[in-house]
Amino acid sequence: MHAAAREARNDAAPFALVAAAILIALALVARHAHWHALGQSLWWTWLIVAGPYLCLAATLLLGLNRLVGHDHRREIVIALLGLVWVFNVLGVVVLVASLVAHSASQITGPQLLASGGAVWLTNAIAFGLAFWELDCGGPVARALATTARKPDFQFPQDENPQLARDGWAPRLWDYFYISLTNATAFSPTDSMPLTRPAKALMAAESMLSVVTVLLVAARAVNILV
Repeated sequence: MHAAAREARNDAAPFALVAAAILIALALVARHAHWHALGQSLWWTWLIVAGPYLCLAATLLLGLNRLVGHDHRREIVIALLGLVWVFNVLGVVVLVASLVAHSASQITGPQLLASGGAVWLTNAIAFGLAFWELDCGGPVARALATTARKPDFQFPQDENPQLARDGWAPRLWDYFYISLTNATAFSPTDSMPLTRPAKALMAAESMLSVVTVLLVAARAVNILV
């Protein structure tokens, strides 16, 4: 239990804080540069998107298992991750709507590259946290397990134990790598999803990444050229 709490505090909480910092920085840059979306100054939208990340980071830093039973801890973390996903979708919708609106000519290349890059990276962080919370029932269940559990993701070390270091177990960085490669390749690369929830999460991330990269980034390059 202490190992799970330490991982949440030392690994997961900083990831959520980094995502929030990226979005807050984007909001400040958008305000300073007078960037417009949908014909209006919507820099504050990114502060709203950063809100759930801050709540999630606070929850992980406080160690929710000390406040309520850890059964409820997982429910609250999952609810916050769901809220993070909803607001990530909101950010993508704002970007795409800005591209098809009549005011799209007001959007600059740097604005789209910065906004698209921030959305893409925070999306990868969010899904990395979601994979970390999903696999084998979450970090608490993995830490308390006395027997082998059926995983949601198959890592190379699971298939080839002789390649793994002694005492190896997946950490948040491993799940973030799954998320990062899935967001880049739009398909699993390092590890394979084994369950339907894992496949659904990876599919949702791929769809958001496709929209962000193919529409937003492509439009930004076109403006710059």
